[in-house]
Amino acid sequence: MSGRAIAKGATQPRREAKTTRGYAGAQAQPAQGISQRARAYQGFTQQILSGGIRSGQFISQRELMTLLDMPLGAVREMIPRLEAGGLIKTVPQRGLQIAHVDLKLIRNAFQVRSMIEREAISHFVHSAGDQELAQIASSHEDILQRASATPSDNQLLDDAQAIDWGLHDRMVDALGNEIVSELYRVNSLRIRLIKLDSSVITPARLIPAMHEHLRFIAALRQRDAGAAIELLEAHIRSARDRVLAAPLESAPAEIVQPGLTEQATRLPTTTRRKIS
Repeated sequence: MSGRAIAKGATQPRREAKTTRGYAGAQAQPAQGISQRARAYQGFTQQILSGGIRSGQFISQRELMTLLDMPLGAVREMIPRLEAGGLIKTVPQRGLQIAHVDLKLIRNAFQVRSMIEREAISHFVHSAGDQELAQIASSHEDILQRASATPSDNQLLDDAQAIDWGLHDRMVDALGNEIVSELYRVNSLRIRLIKLDSSVITPARLIPAMHEHLRFIAALRQRDAGAAIELLEAHIRSARDRVLAAPLESAPAEIVQPGLTEQATRLPTTTRRKIS
């Protein structure tokens, strides 16, 4: 009996080690899948920001593979997340369609943005440190100095846009609520689909946009919650009104992108908002 116990005890570590290795392997595979799904989603997000993916566009899973440079499995795993966020839908016999922009989407997206950012700035006015607020103000002032010293170029506009979006994202993330942050990110993608230039900084909008930010940043530094909320809401209304006021024009039947077929880039022949 003692021998059997010893033998049993001797074999137990080997079985345990095998089980541990098996568990680690089982964990590693899903972790890699999650990582690829996250990278695919990040790539999709970047395509929206760069204009590589347009509102109303039809695209297949395999064409998304090419566009995002991701395996088919990662693309398929990403699609439910996009559908849940209202960024894409499956159209029978036509494939996947990127969210179509209409007036209802514009109003809804900006309403959600206003609701979240109002709560965010109410918290940020008390939680942000003096040094952080000073750095935020300084980054905006640097953009204004560059804009006044030289004509606007793509790098300046890119930097200004990063600072603009970065401030809004930072205030929302400061709430410390991952659910709200994710909701805000998805809604931001809807707004950026609405479309790029009505919601991004253009040369004509760069200086006014920076000044709008600096006004509510000044209220934040003074810890004046009421003024900060009012100035932020005016800033959001200004962005919404620019989109709503943008003239409509007939969309081209298709937009050809390098590396994709015409079917992948075909757009519905409806109207879209003009780039101004």
